[in-house]
Amino acid sequence: MPTSIPREIKEQILARIKQGDTPTAQIAREHGVNPKTVYGWLEAKVERPANLIELNRLKREQAGLYQLIGKLTSVIEQQKKGR
Repeated sequence: MPTSIPREIKEQILARIKQGDTPTAQIAREHGVNPKTVYGWLEAKVERPANLIELNRLKREQAGLYQLIGKLTSVIEQQKKGR
């Protein structure tokens, strides 16, 4: 049966990983934790869209923003040429 890792140890491990000086697997071994467990903690911290519908909405929004940026860039270039 897996043992629970104390929150303080988990926070220490994640803080050391954030520093970026030592490989994650090495830090995990030094604390007696399976590296896969640590990678799972890291993956859980990554924010992801809740579902496919949200992902598609964000993609449409991004496409609209790119289109707007393109139009604004074009207007700015036309204004520069007009001077």
